[in-house]
Amino acid sequence: MRIAVLSDVHGNVPALDAVLDDISRQGVEAVVCLGDHVSGPIDPAGAAERIMALGATCIRGNHDRWVLEADTRTDPWSSDRFARERLGAAQLEWLGSLPATAALGTAVFLCHGTPGDDEAAWLDNFYDGRTTTLPSEAEVAREAVGIAHKVILCGHTHIARTLRLSDGRLILNPGSVGMQLVRGTPDAHYAIIERRLGQWRTALIGVPYDTEAAARLAEDNGFPQWGEAIRYGWAGPESLG
Repeated sequence: MRIAVLSDVHGNVPALDAVLDDISRQGVEAVVCLGDHVSGPIDPAGAAERIMALGATCIRGNHDRWVLEADTRTDPWSSDRFARERLGAAQLEWLGSLPATAALGTAVFLCHGTPGDDEAAWLDNFYDGRTTTLPSEAEVAREAVGIAHKVILCGHTHIARTLRLSDGRLILNPGSVGMQLVRGTPDAHYAIIERRLGQWRTALIGVPYDTEAAARLAEDNGFPQWGEAIRYGWAGPESLG
């Protein structure tokens, strides 16, 4: 089985289109989307439309919740409010219907942050300036207690990484399709997992796209801080505000 894994599109349609075009040549049998689909100042409605049309297995991320709560939160992120104001009723209904976790059969488990918390960083602790902290195996394994699936997929940190626990379970973060941070790559990131000869293999993929067009859309929509992050991929997470 060959599966494309997407996460953290953040409404970046130029990046998403480039990834979907690349996926179309990969011979995948399924697509999964790990959340934070629309929050961002580029094209939230366009991103929702494309993801809804995929027939993919989708879960919600913390920003998907926050988009839905943007009218009631006391201090909503401006990118969440921007998305909320541009989504149609059907798109908001779809977003509200997404589960926090999901599974593909008995082999693959999907979550956004960790299985129990969509705001928690898992394979990499969140950034402190330009520094991230790699947790120990014990810390990673603690969050996977009770998950019997051979493959566990997560997102949230925007850092593409894959590891294996000592018991053989594979945990994968595909990185972010739509917003690159800290690592200095502007490319749109996703992953492919494949079961071959009884083993699960991974490929972490970066796809170049028209970052200038995406950056200008963000800037034209009143989010100049997104421009630098989209163009160069060196900015910190404060650019997601």
